[in-house]
Amino acid sequence: MSDDSNEDLKAAGAALGGTALGGAGAIGTVSALGVSGLGATGITSGLAAVGSVVGGGMAAGLAVTVASPLAAGAAAFGLYKWLKD
Repeated sequence: MSDDSNEDLKAAGAALGGTALGGAGAIGTVSALGVSGLGATGITSGLAAVGSVVGGGMAAGLAVTVASPLAAGAAAFGLYKWLKD
């Protein structure tokens, strides 16, 4: 395997790790802010609570919850690239 391929795999791993941590954080946040548990009531109330932070409701909470793991993955990738050089 060439050095470039190895570096690409490391960068992808950093992005994947950041995305996984962001996803776990998003699920934890929805669970913590909503009614206890991750049933329909807990998820709905959690998403509504997250959405109320940005001035919206459940749909806004869903958008924020979906975007946060992507942002964490992009940040991890960018940090890896920055520290690599």
